[in-house]
Amino acid sequence: MTSQDDQEPSLDFDALARKYADEREKRRRGDGNAQYHSLNEEFASFDQDPNATPSFDRTPVEWDKDVVVIGGGYGGLLTAVHLRSRGVNDIVTIEKGADFGGTWYWNRYPGIRCDVESYIYMPLLEDTGYIPSEKYAKGAEIYEQCRLIAKKFALYDDTLFQTLVERLVWREEVQRWAVTTNRGDKINARFVVSATGNYSNPKLPGIPGIENFEGPSFHTSRWDYAFTGGDADGNLTGLTGKKIGVIGTGSTGIQCVPLVAEFAEQLFLFQRTPASIDVRGNRPTDVDWFASQPPGWQRKRMMNFTALTSGTAQEEDMVNDSMTNLFRESTGDTRGRFGSLDSGEHEKAEIARMEKVRQRIDSIVEDKETAEALKPYFHYFCKRPGFSDDYLQVFNRPNVTLVDTGGKGVEKVTATGLVVDGREYKLDCIIYATGFDFMTNYTRESGLSIRGRDGALLEEHWKDGAKTLFGVQTHGFPNFFLLTLVQSGVSFNYLHTADAQSAYIADLISYCTEKKFGSVEPTEGAVEEWVNLCLKLSEPRIKFLENCTPSYLNNEGKPSREFVLNSPYGGGPIPYYEALEKMSRERFAINLDFADRNASR
Repeated sequence: MTSQDDQEPSLDFDALARKYADEREKRRRGDGNAQYHSLNEEFASFDQDPNATPSFDRTPVEWDKDVVVIGGGYGGLLTAVHLRSRGVNDIVTIEKGADFGGTWYWNRYPGIRCDVESYIYMPLLEDTGYIPSEKYAKGAEIYEQCRLIAKKFALYDDTLFQTLVERLVWREEVQRWAVTTNRGDKINARFVVSATGNYSNPKLPGIPGIENFEGPSFHTSRWDYAFTGGDADGNLTGLTGKKIGVIGTGSTGIQCVPLVAEFAEQLFLFQRTPASIDVRGNRPTDVDWFASQPPGWQRKRMMNFTALTSGTAQEEDMVNDSMTNLFRESTGDTRGRFGSLDSGEHEKAEIARMEKVRQRIDSIVEDKETAEALKPYFHYFCKRPGFSDDYLQVFNRPNVTLVDTGGKGVEKVTATGLVVDGREYKLDCIIYATGFDFMTNYTRESGLSIRGRDGALLEEHWKDGAKTLFGVQTHGFPNFFLLTLVQSGVSFNYLHTADAQSAYIADLISYCTEKKFGSVEPTEGAVEEWVNLCLKLSEPRIKFLENCTPSYLNNEGKPSREFVLNSPYGGGPIPYYEALEKMSRERFAINLDFADRNASR
């Protein structure tokens, strides 16, 4: 018999639904994503690479290449590896940073680690023989694994580092892309693959006066260890005796705040919207277990996780963490996370799940006023879930103050600090944990100017939002490919999608090489059909997000036509991967226009 103490507490669902709505309205604003600044023009100083040699220079190159890969993160690495495995070796990778790594090159802030299990997130473990040290690997370890992949597959000799691609122009007469960079390079490429990443364009909040602060200030993706001292493991002795302000309570803030709090004299954490914080439960890798895994285990484990977290029941939960537990506790709807969000029972299940998150805060945070301010009042998937075993405990430290802005954000930056509700908080340093542009405008995020057939600009072609086939190609821009989540099947494990897309792209490039085709692009009809399917299948997700608290997931509460078109494919990741595999298996028999070569090198 179940005792009363073991039962779920009774919840007033109507009252909580009203609370959710009230909290959402506090945070609505008319400018959506326009409230943020990219790190350019007057904020270009925030974009300096602290890990590169400022004096680096080299002679510009003039090359002919089969493939240019833009970006040296996991997406670019996987693309190059898949291409080489298919015999396409004439590749150059162009990377903004001074090394491979992408997200893990740029983000080296204290406490950084992946919040997806490393056994499914870190690719090519079987190929490289690499064993992650922990279930959730630290950022430095992931960065080193990126470098290991590049060394194993001999990618360093064919890479231009500290280089930005600025312009792509399609030359129909020779069926090549003219690629130019900020270092004067001129490369003629048959194919271009854009793997610029989902977190490649850091953003600052549109707070008046950012440029007026006289002390050190930096974005977390450009962490200033020259000021803070220490490294990603802590020992931030430069913060001793300093008053530090951190803006942002998303995934980055959750990870860096505990180590900043350990060394700062005083830490003020400025919060606009609380985060949902669940148990992380990290632990060292059992090396014997790892060594006992049969061939193909990683792909099988990836598929198990993606299926579970997209709402498809599995006989076994191989990953078994807070993320997969959440889905196993759900109502069992196999149509995906958003398949039944109009269902009253499903909504109640999500409210009950969030109540557990709020109860955990009460059980950890000692000050009741602070605990209440930290409680998230929104549905679980309105914002990216956070996981930590030490973030909430920070608020029991006497040197940590939560500055809750009631959803309004910081009012202004002065020469000496930050102002909230008319009060100035004097600070020695400001740290912006404010994230990145995410699935917004491709041109804005990538910084690329792309002219396709007849000089058409991609930014004009996509002025109202993306128009693609599989999120990978677009009509009128032959031999141009993207790795993106836009109009793609999205897994919580991004690497699963990146691997599927890069394998598909490599298959198609290899096919064109084998058949001696000069160019390939999707038909107009195929693009229109895919876009319409994406729009139809994304309706439940869009409807759900419209009623969410503002975040990057819903264009900061201001859905637009561009936002809707830039949404993921709503059919779920598994059917999406199957569609890509079917195209490759059937030798690209439909949806694509191929042109014979009309010129040679």
